[in-house]
Amino acid sequence: MPRNLLPVLSLLLGTLFLFLGNGLQGLLLPVRGTLEGYSNEVLGLLGTSWAGGFVAGCFVAPLLVRRIGHVRAFSGFGAIICLNVLVTGIVVDDVAWLTLRAVTGFCTAGTSMIIESWLNERATNESRGAIFSLYIAITLLGVVGGQLLVGVVDVSTPILFMVCGILYCVAILPTTLSTAASPQPLKRVSLDLPSLFRNSPVSFVGILMIGIANGAYGTLVAVFAAQAGLNQAAIAVMVSITIFAGAIIQFPAGRLSDRMDRRYVLAALSGIAAVAGILLVLLQPMNVYVIMVLVAIYGSTANALYPIAVAHANDFAASEDFVKVSGGLLLLFGIGTIIGPTLGGPVMTHFGPHALFAVTAVAHVAVVVYAILRSRMRAALSTAEKDNYTAAPAAIASLATPESLTLDPRAPADGEGR
Repeated sequence: MPRNLLPVLSLLLGTLFLFLGNGLQGLLLPVRGTLEGYSNEVLGLLGTSWAGGFVAGCFVAPLLVRRIGHVRAFSGFGAIICLNVLVTGIVVDDVAWLTLRAVTGFCTAGTSMIIESWLNERATNESRGAIFSLYIAITLLGVVGGQLLVGVVDVSTPILFMVCGILYCVAILPTTLSTAASPQPLKRVSLDLPSLFRNSPVSFVGILMIGIANGAYGTLVAVFAAQAGLNQAAIAVMVSITIFAGAIIQFPAGRLSDRMDRRYVLAALSGIAAVAGILLVLLQPMNVYVIMVLVAIYGSTANALYPIAVAHANDFAASEDFVKVSGGLLLLFGIGTIIGPTLGGPVMTHFGPHALFAVTAVAHVAVVVYAILRSRMRAALSTAEKDNYTAAPAAIASLATPESLTLDPRAPADGEGR
């Protein structure tokens, strides 16, 4: 391990436990909710309420941190998340779950922004790229690791809720016990939708549609799998495989987008995701292996779309505007994740569990059509004019905040633009 990474190891350890808790709770609730007989609408709203709280937290949390300081704010947010997950395991009620989930989303945004700000403060220009890569890898491992826990413990008991609470408690310790000086105040988050659209219409529409598809899928795929007959362990494995497959395919897809018009790559990947979704709707397979294969194809392509759309937007943005543009797109993605589960729940109720993929297919077809249309209206950039592609799995993007963008090697150095 390079010597300049040692100062941030404790923070990265806290990040790992934070995302272990996030991954576990994110899959545990829909699986347990299905077992409790909650309607698809309620299960979809679990994702909506969390995403709404998370987006609100990105705007409000910086104000709270400025008022009470990083350490106390982080401890407070972490304690509330821990209390929420424990209460969720005790009070099995849909209204209570929806309320607690929104508060958890808000506090998760706060804890993530503080950790990301602290990491950026401790990073040097030489180590920022390595720290960013480690941060992405750790969050990915944390989310997947937390999800896999659902496959090994009976969800009908309160054990996993208690395990989740323990993970969040451990996540608080590295930052709370750190002797490092508090970082600079969190930057204010802004969302300039007209400017984002003028910069890149394809990225604007694409990110919104990707958010809708990923929000519906991420919240309701466990519900679909349970209603399609998969057991608890199979659900955990299926969800984790799709995330890993999406992370792996990003590298060849990203490199391909560096060499050709990114809009064509977006259209191709979206088209494959749409076909996989349509096949799931039309065939309605009940065989677990067929479901696994089709969902893996869907997840691998759908989870690779977000970073390509962001890279396309940054191709047309000034380098000093990287954080502003990427942060705005991240929040736009968050808005999509609010819409997706809200639509997906009622559709599944009226047309069956496989209809979840009708929602995702419509969103992905919209990306295909719009990307191809815009490619006829705006010339592609040459390879030399393009921004450098950086992988960022969509499963991680849904848990990332605009503060994390200051860690990205493409962001202005030495805190410029903060």
